[in-house]
Amino acid sequence: MGMMKEFREFAVKGSVVDLAVGVIIGAAFAKIVDSMVNDLIMPVVAAIFGKLDFSSLFVVLRPVPAGTPQTLDALKKAGVPVLAYGNFITVAVNFAILALIIFLMVRQINRMRRTGPAAAPAAPAEDIVLLREIRDSLRRS
Repeated sequence: MGMMKEFREFAVKGSVVDLAVGVIIGAAFAKIVDSMVNDLIMPVVAAIFGKLDFSSLFVVLRPVPAGTPQTLDALKKAGVPVLAYGNFITVAVNFAILALIIFLMVRQINRMRRTGPAAAPAAPAEDIVLLREIRDSLRRS
């Protein structure tokens, strides 16, 4: 009974609930980011740079059975171990492009936040005003 009470207290703590909410929102946000990348950003990148696809780059690690085409999919289906470094390069390049674009977006959002209406400076405290008057008086002397 005591263990259930401890578990309940742990599970309803603010930080655990906040983490659960963060994970759920993060999963939903991942779909938005995935769509943005695949449907908006990558077509523009493909139009500018051409399709970045290195998936045809691989090294066969064992003899290939006779009659098996020398394509990555066919070799994998035939059970031939293949070092598919081209897929890794494609994923790494796509990640670098995505990271750059997300960085530029976050940077722009932060810039827009900073250029929002500036708060009026608070009036100086009475003792600060008095000290400034003393300072100014001493300068005149």
